[in-house]
Order: sequence, then C-alpha cells, then structure tokens
Amino acid sequence: MSTSEQTNGDAREIEVEGANDEATEMPNEAEADSRIAELEAALAAGKETVLRAQAEMENYRRRAAREVESARKFALERIMQDLLEVRDSIERGLEVAHADQATVTQLTEGNELTFRLFEKVLVSHGIEVIDPVGEAFDPEKHEAMSMVPTNEQAPDTVVTVIQKGFLLNDRLLRPARVLVAQATA
Repeated sequence: MSTSEQTNGDAREIEVEGANDEATEMPNEAEADSRIAELEAALAAGKETVLRAQAEMENYRRRAAREVESARKFALERIMQDLLEVRDSIERGLEVAHADQATVTQLTEGNELTFRLFEKVLVSHGIEVIDPVGEAFDPEKHEAMSMVPTNEQAPDTVVTVIQKGFLLNDRLLRPARVLVAQATA
C-alpha cells in the first residue's frame, strides 16, 4: 500500500470511528419519541395541578367573601335579640300607663327594671359606661364642653358629666361630655 493510500485509509477509519461515536451518542428515534411523550405527560400533569390549585383558590375566595357578607348581615343578630326583650318591657310599661291603672310608683319601678335590663344587655355585649365624675380629664375618653372655675376640685378634673360616654370592648363609642374644673385666679 502506498503512503497516500495508507493516509486515505486512516482517514476513512477515522471517519468511520467518528460516525460510530455519533451513532452511540444520539438516541434512536424511538427513544426520543418516548422521552418526548414522557415530558408531555409531565407537562400536562403540571398544568392540571396548577388549574386545580387556581380553582381551589377561587373557591376559597368566593367562600370567604360569602362568609364576610354573612357576618356583616348577621353581626348584630345577638344584640338585637337581647334588645327585643328591652322593647317588650317598654311596651308592657306603656300598656300599663295607658290603662290608667298604674300608680307613679309602679311606673317608676317598671322604668327602673327596664333600665336595669337594658344595662345588662349592654354589659353582656362588652359595652362599658364612662362616668368620670371626680376623675382627671382624659381627652381620649372625654369631651370638654366647658371649663368651670372652682377651688373645690383640682384643675383639669371632671366636675360634671353632661352625657355619659361608652366603650365597646375598650374601643371608644362615644366620649363622655363633661365640665372640667379650672383653677380660679
């Protein structure tokens, strides 16, 4: 064999060897199709999982919105049921008053009972009365209607309560309207 033939033969051998390397590195078409099908199935499963999660979140949002709306509608139900007892008591008192059979003492007692029933309802629902006579003026809970010059009480002390205030679970519903002591000159 001549040198040029030998060189050409080596080149062919190299080409054949390279071709064999490529053939072993490249998967055959069946394996590729199998891998593609596998990946497509995984993708479809992932999409389905995402869609289910989105549907669950949407259902959760709707359910939460319904519960909030229901809470708004019926939040006052318990206190309103209790206030109906107070209304009934007032109605009975008015019936007795209009029947001309009641004395002033009986009407007064009936009013006192109704007032105590009302106070009980307020307390049972977390409402606290602010009646600050003799206490230091607190602008967070009191509204000063006027200053009263006096030497009988310390300055900035509540002298008179014009209208009581109320707290609901430690949150101010209405400030107490008060007259506050002012030192005389």
